[in-house]
Amino acid sequence: MAHKIALLQMKSGTQPSENACIIETAIEQAADQGAEILFTPEMAGMLDRDRKRAAQHIVSEGESGFLQHMAKACSKAQIALHIGSHAVAHDDGKWRNRSILFDRQGRISARYDKIHLFDVTLGNGDDWRESSAYGAGQEAVLTHSPIGQLGMTVCYDMRFPALYAALVANGAHVITVPAAFTVPTGKAHWHSLLRARAIEGQCFIIAAAQNGEHEDGRKTYGHSLVIDPWGDVLLDMNNQSGLGFASIDLEKVSETRKKLPSLANQRDFAKTPRIFTQ
Repeated sequence: MAHKIALLQMKSGTQPSENACIIETAIEQAADQGAEILFTPEMAGMLDRDRKRAAQHIVSEGESGFLQHMAKACSKAQIALHIGSHAVAHDDGKWRNRSILFDRQGRISARYDKIHLFDVTLGNGDDWRESSAYGAGQEAVLTHSPIGQLGMTVCYDMRFPALYAALVANGAHVITVPAAFTVPTGKAHWHSLLRARAIEGQCFIIAAAQNGEHEDGRKTYGHSLVIDPWGDVLLDMNNQSGLGFASIDLEKVSETRKKLPSLANQRDFAKTPRIFTQ
């Protein structure tokens, strides 16, 4: 059975209320066009490198007006929603980069805190230290969704294939990779890494992305993607903001795994008693 999905490629600003209105409009449009679920990028609710300014808007999940707005919009439109991520406060004093899945009634059915934090210095001089403000998640998350068993990851997670292998080993047919990818790393690695994760896991990859020059001065790569289990790109939104649509058929997962049984043939090297080096 095929499922129609929608992706929102957006340029989030520093005000959660303004971003919420953009997403609400997208929810209504996606539902009107028959999508079962809408996927949004990482930091869909607010994208702001100025952490002092951002702190004014970062509260606990239960206190978030942005998330309450999203819940009401889902319920009204009767469509599921995947908020790629939103910054929320945690009782340990650090924030969490949290991915949230709403069902058609606007209830939170799953949440995932980004495990791998983006602590890098790029060749162009950009220095990113996500861990200075955010705490890392501790658990991989696999959940039921309108489009099958859904694994949840966020952006930089894509560089760590063991997480994806674990999700697939436990039954994932679809894995989300919402992102706010930088332009230099996007040009170099975005398509290659996401196609690799789809091919290795023989699963669908859905990657809604931020795009353009943002209010806080950063530039993001765009190219929201949907990739099938064979590695074919079903949707590439390039640098166009707004909605994109794709149809995914979960039969493609079983067909691919039967045609090329690499998952069944896989050896567990963690149990190999000795590794020889020369």
